[in-house]
Amino acid sequence: MKNITLDITKASCFLAEGAVAAFKPQVKAAQEALENGTCPGNDFLGWLHLPSSITPAFLDEIQTCANVLRQNCEVVVVAGIGGSYLGARAVIETLSNSFGWLIQDPKNPTILFAGNNIGEDYLFEMTEYLKDKKFGVINISKSGTTTETALTFRLLKKQCEAQRGKEEAKKVIVAVTDAKRGAARTCADKEGYTSFIIPDNVGGRFSVLTPVGLLPIACAGFDIKSLVEGAQSMEKACGKDVAFEENPAALYAAVRNGLYQSGKKIEIMVNYQPKLHFVSEWWKQLYGESEGKDKKGIFPASVDFTTDLHSMGQWIQDGERTIFETVISIEEPEQKLHFPSDEENLDGLNFLAGKRVDEVNKMAELGTRLAHVDGGVPNIRISVPKLNEYYIGQLIYFFEIGCGISGNVLGVNPFNQPGVEAYKKNMFALLDKPGYEADSKAIKERLAKEA
Repeated sequence: MKNITLDITKASCFLAEGAVAAFKPQVKAAQEALENGTCPGNDFLGWLHLPSSITPAFLDEIQTCANVLRQNCEVVVVAGIGGSYLGARAVIETLSNSFGWLIQDPKNPTILFAGNNIGEDYLFEMTEYLKDKKFGVINISKSGTTTETALTFRLLKKQCEAQRGKEEAKKVIVAVTDAKRGAARTCADKEGYTSFIIPDNVGGRFSVLTPVGLLPIACAGFDIKSLVEGAQSMEKACGKDVAFEENPAALYAAVRNGLYQSGKKIEIMVNYQPKLHFVSEWWKQLYGESEGKDKKGIFPASVDFTTDLHSMGQWIQDGERTIFETVISIEEPEQKLHFPSDEENLDGLNFLAGKRVDEVNKMAELGTRLAHVDGGVPNIRISVPKLNEYYIGQLIYFFEIGCGISGNVLGVNPFNQPGVEAYKKNMFALLDKPGYEADSKAIKERLAKEA
């Protein structure tokens, strides 16, 4: 099978001649640091060779659990936030029917995502929707105390037990959590839930190829073996012994760092397929949380074209020249639809009659790329042969290894997220959480002075 491919020609042309090649020593050093475990955050490198370490027996175990949920649930709610849900949602949304939530496919349970916000209306409406449904829950949390997820899981646990009875509920509630520690582990052991382990050495945003992502994806009816095979093939294609010029992740890391050093501070992820929206959302967390620290880092943004050409297109074409684009291009869509002819031709579109809709989309993509490059926006293009499990697996690993290399070249620890804790401290203080008494007093005095 083919691999996804990377084209940097419309990006490297904005840099001085040889600028990308000049990153070769830094990229090689970054890869060696990852391989040797000598880089910052080296206790979170379990994702690096995760694809090749996954066994068929492990995937069978995941699939067996998924089958129990599929056979006993109309709806499966995935409770998680950040890396505990974005990867799974990206894959599921990419591979699902765009209107699957309306069709209610009897072969597959509806997959809902919760625990990623504290919206009261959202949670109320979800619990109302579930009142007449046979539903199960996948609770994904290493600690079990992340506010958004823990709050949601408590609601779902109580409702599932009330509707199905406590014993039956135990069969359709699954925990994906720490091996030994934390509230979620304690709850799973106490209640007798089926559980899977989040490896200690894999951070949340790199966890889609662990049970965090694999179990929900399998519940949705997709082929996790093919997904992993795709990731395995990309692990080989991006190995440390692959020549710099032939290694797509190495080149991606090099060109984006070159653009950053030249003043391009914002990377916009672009797609021309609505199904890829949550791939961009997953990518934004992966790169934003990995590189945005020490007052450094490219700001990750995203647009869905052609939709956003009618909202953000003007800014991208003519706004401040601090941006570059990375375009995910799908070579062949799953379906075929030809544009019809119309006798009256009031809309003037008969010149498109007989063409595939994808041909029109591809010309919009090419025309936009030419216009943006002419307007001073460097363009990186990632070409994906088809939207299936194998190539999505490739894309996941490509972005993960590209992120690990790029963060090390940038000179940050790509595997921590110290800035995430600041809002939590303030929130807990404002809610008078036990143990935060001094912080509560200080923040309330501050707010009183600012009033």
